Amino acid sequence: MIIRLATLNDMPGIMQLVAEVVPAMNAAGNFQWDSTYPNAKVFENDIALNQLWVAGAEGDIAGIAAITTAQEPEYADVGWNIAEMAVVTHRLAVSVRYRGRGIAAKLLQQAEHEATSRGIKTLRIDTNSNNKATRQLFPKLGYEFAGEIGLAFRPNLRFYCYEKRLDRDQL
Repeated sequence: MIIRLATLNDMPGIMQLVAEVVPAMNAAGNFQWDSTYPNAKVFENDIALNQLWVAGAEGDIAGIAAITTAQEPEYADVGWNIAEMAVVTHRLAVSVRYRGRGIAAKLLQQAEHEATSRGIKTLRIDTNSNNKATRQLFPKLGYEFAGEIGLAFRPNLRFYCYEKRLDRDQL
């Protein structure tokens, strides 16, 4: 498996992954993604900003993650100082055909690598409150639960926020 920055040439594979993942998410009671979000324009913007990473496996796009510094204003509702620079992972997904292979963990390790290379000590992520897989994964990778929020751009959904401090050992 290779973790690399996405290019526009990856768009068909990215959109295929989304088409696979959304029905599986919805069937599990997780409505974080739907037919309108995320869409091609969102991913094209991520690619233009050099912040969309893909996990390639067997010639396929097996996973994706937008590794950004963009924090939602609502993150302040869990007590986070959103003026503090943080690497934030958005749009993390793994193809249903590649689940159970550690791909999400590898993409989150890439986020940690990006943070370290930029001298950033804080990693943040949110997930739909009904996403059992990520709610189990994040603590295994050292993320601590910070609280629950709503997001204006995804009304009627609740999200759990998690944070990992890379300087925790020095506190």
